[in-house]
Amino acid sequence: MKFLHTSDWHLGRAFHRVNLLGAQAVFIDHLIETVRAHEVDAVLVAGDVYDRAVPPLPAVALFDRALHRLADLGVPTVMISGNHDSARRLGVGAGLIDRAGIHLRTDPAGCADPVVLADVHGDVALYGLPYLEPALVKDEFSAEKVSHEAVLGAAMDRIRADLAARAPGTRSIVLAHAFVTGGQASDSERDITVGGVEAVPASVFDGVDYAALGHLHGCQTINERVRYCGSPLAYSFSEADHRKTMWLIELGAQGEVAAAERIDTPVPRALARLRGRLEDLLEDPAHQEHEDAWVEATLTDPVRPDDPMARLAARFPHTLTLAFDPEGRQEETGASYAQRLRGRTDQEIAEDFVTHVRGGGHPDEAERAVLQGAFDDVRADDSHRETHR
Repeated sequence: MKFLHTSDWHLGRAFHRVNLLGAQAVFIDHLIETVRAHEVDAVLVAGDVYDRAVPPLPAVALFDRALHRLADLGVPTVMISGNHDSARRLGVGAGLIDRAGIHLRTDPAGCADPVVLADVHGDVALYGLPYLEPALVKDEFSAEKVSHEAVLGAAMDRIRADLAARAPGTRSIVLAHAFVTGGQASDSERDITVGGVEAVPASVFDGVDYAALGHLHGCQTINERVRYCGSPLAYSFSEADHRKTMWLIELGAQGEVAAAERIDTPVPRALARLRGRLEDLLEDPAHQEHEDAWVEATLTDPVRPDDPMARLAARFPHTLTLAFDPEGRQEETGASYAQRLRGRTDQEIAEDFVTHVRGGGHPDEAERAVLQGAFDDVRADDSHRETHR
């Protein structure tokens, strides 16, 4: 049985103020054509369909068209909600849409209710595990503590129990939206680099044949049966070296991954990260290949040049960001504030602040627990507000 594994569409998201809706529409066209060309048996969408809980209307319209086109193909589609989606909004009409072969899984309580498909080798149970905010679902899963590993582990226990009650030889796939240990994050996963999402071990998915993951934007293989497909488009310059793809997975008769092929997605425009003195960037022939790319430029001139953006745009008309990092500055004054915060969690920043205002002395375990509880409460409150707006 063949599955097309995709995730992190982030419909409605822009790239440094560049509207990507047209590029996202081209991706949907490509998705539909891939399903046809490869005779895919089911499409898996592992969360973050939208970029935010209340998406703009053009993004909703694009999603609506995508649903109709997928339904017209007659190929079952399983989708879960991600941390950027409003689970309640995305799940509106799920019962009715289900009749058209589009299976929206947005309610954590239904994670052990699979979509069951069949081929000549028997049944395949597809379990949709939406993004789980620990503070909101701890009681639902009777988790021992408020953590991503605890709630995801409890949800997987339900899935394994359901699978054990099915006919022997039933193969299984889980769709999940999580940060799995060993995965490489990028700047565009805002809730990882800023919010401090905890990593969970890949072993949490033991007992199922394939885990189709979403959340991280780079395509990566955690192990043979646990994979991220990544986002279909680049959403930050940190993804400049990514090859954007979907996974075409063939599940064998015994549940083994018989084949795994990366299907490239359309690239609207190449990305380039350029660094150097302004005159060098403008004159170096090696940069000719980047003249039509979206450009992130970092100037290292000791003195800030006059009118640098306009001068860069004369050669690189699609320059989107401009930063300054004068030669020798870091040795004299240290890294910038933004550089010092990059990649640090809210918890780490708060602990450093406590240490700073005290004039020394790191927070003890009890204080760290108070800080962690406060951040958990804020995230839970934000999620609650989004789903009840």
